[in-house]
Amino acid sequence: MKIVLPLPGTLTSLFIVAMEQLLFDVESFLPWRISGPYRRAVIGAMGSGVLTVAHHRTPWKPTAADLTDDERRRLRRTRQHVVVSATAPAHKLPASVQAARAAARALARECDGLLLDPLTGSTVLTCGRCAGEPTDFRLDDDWLSWDVQVHDAATCPPWDPADTGVCDCLRVTSRGLRRFALPEITLDGAACAHNLCATNLLRTVAHRLAADHLAHVAAHPGATEREIDDFLQIHASDQPDGGLPFGVQLTPYDAELGELGRTGTIRRLKIGPARGTGQITCLKVGPPSGFPGSLNDWLCATQTAVHSPLTLITPHRPTQPQTSDPIRPHTPARVSPPAIAA
Repeated sequence: MKIVLPLPGTLTSLFIVAMEQLLFDVESFLPWRISGPYRRAVIGAMGSGVLTVAHHRTPWKPTAADLTDDERRRLRRTRQHVVVSATAPAHKLPASVQAARAAARALARECDGLLLDPLTGSTVLTCGRCAGEPTDFRLDDDWLSWDVQVHDAATCPPWDPADTGVCDCLRVTSRGLRRFALPEITLDGAACAHNLCATNLLRTVAHRLAADHLAHVAAHPGATEREIDDFLQIHASDQPDGGLPFGVQLTPYDAELGELGRTGTIRRLKIGPARGTGQITCLKVGPPSGFPGSLNDWLCATQTAVHSPLTLITPHRPTQPQTSDPIRPHTPARVSPPAIAA
């Protein structure tokens, strides 16, 4: 099956700098006092209106932010905030958002402020070795975070390594891919003991999706949509520690509804437009069609592939998973990532 990803005309990405007091004029600081490799990019972006800065003399109140206790204490002490906003077409990514975050970093350092990314719900380091915006784009540089949830009313049995199909209460969902005109990705129904494995696998899938997508939009600046296959082959080069290739099935998914027939309830991560709009803003990640085990079996197999062949181990006998590309229907599914807002 083919999945159609619409490419919006423009995307807006926000960064918040919260501070106790702002003792200088923002417009006199940006872009003229930006130093380093992003100085020219910030000057050009502000001159063309791609990058804007707005000073608000009120505290910023975060929603769904994943902050440490120290960061929350710092945020409670703030009295003002500055919004750094970048609005640009998809083919200008990631340069447009890198320039905006470089400007926000410089501003946060100058006023000893706290730099927050509303989309990921986390802070961005502005001191030490991470003081400046890296020149090379890497998704691991605070562009992505993970929402890890378990079903509230699910009864989770004691963990038994030999019985990987019992627990299915975990759901992990990305935060940040829609900044790059991609739907978020989720893995739903794994055992809660597989938290780390699930996040590592999703991180690998996110890197591959983002690399392919950014290359495509750069090569097709006038495109209004992109068609991808629902089967993604992960290669050894896609994995930070190497390993054997494995397949991933991508399925359009409504994260508001979750899996039908699941026991218990789950806290909802708001990642898309209002329910009833018909827009699907998430892709569910799972084993390829024909894999002869459970989701937990597949997770274990993909993680052990770094050190051994991708062989499924069950309590009864070893089974070799299917690695061929499954047969898929030809009707395209449309996945609509929302516009980015604070």
